[in-house]
Amino acid sequence: MRLLCPAKINLHLRVGPRRDDGFHSLLSWFCTAGLFDTLTFEHFASPAEEPRPPISLVCDRADIPCDGRNLVVKVAVAWAQEVRNATGVSVGGIRASLQKRIPAGAGLGGGSSDGARALLGLNALWRTNRSADDLSEFAGRFGSDLPFFFHGPSNICTGRGENVRPLAKPSARWVLLILPPIHMPTADVYRRFDAMHLGRDEDISVEPTWATWAKLDAKELMEQLVNDLEPPAFAISPALAALRQDIETALAQPVRMSGSGSSLFTLYDTKKEATAAGGQIEQLCERGQIEIVELAPEFKDDVSTQIDDRG
Repeated sequence: MRLLCPAKINLHLRVGPRRDDGFHSLLSWFCTAGLFDTLTFEHFASPAEEPRPPISLVCDRADIPCDGRNLVVKVAVAWAQEVRNATGVSVGGIRASLQKRIPAGAGLGGGSSDGARALLGLNALWRTNRSADDLSEFAGRFGSDLPFFFHGPSNICTGRGENVRPLAKPSARWVLLILPPIHMPTADVYRRFDAMHLGRDEDISVEPTWATWAKLDAKELMEQLVNDLEPPAFAISPALAALRQDIETALAQPVRMSGSGSSLFTLYDTKKEATAAGGQIEQLCERGQIEIVELAPEFKDDVSTQIDDRG
């Protein structure tokens, strides 16, 4: 089984003050983006007398853990226990291979996407036949970004991110995505956010007219978008702040950060425009990576094909 795991971009991200439970309430427009990790699953046999581990993972990146720290493994182990508790049947015996294209610490939700798509794949392989809503609720215990990946490609997410409701895809369809060689740990960004006394309840309680925003062209939409995590991220990394400013100046267009960073993006209506803009900033990003990707793309893998066949 082959699974494509798309990146996500927070087009718009408002963050409330720290709650009593330690989390922050969000108001965010999430969209998938055409940058994919790839997961491959296959069954492996083990002697009947030996217990079968739910999953065994390998990755093409040496810096990516393949044990219980990885959401693919964490979700698989928990789902196997869930199935065993519900049915009395032990499941497992999956050999998984992960090819990474979504960088870690970039605010693109790569790990969350991997975990969510893994759960969709296991739901099919182990024939547990749970709905997307059930899987989303289960996955939410492992991270605030995971529920989105059961509902994309374009959604408004509130609460910690677990409350997901659909929104039409934006008219702007192409992303110039800048991936600087800067790792930005989410926890560090939120700690700095709190230290800077940022976050207001009104920022997450008053919502934009999303349907109108979805119809805006790329430049008009970029002028509306906000990311409340930019000030703390840029305080942690002045180099990232300087890069964002240089790109904005070169393109004469707003540039935003996705999630807690460090990825930066701006939108275009056509691939030709996005590609030309990427050429303009190549020298600014010589130590980083530039990707031209589709926003909220259609894609097929073995899980989506099965879902389409059942539908």
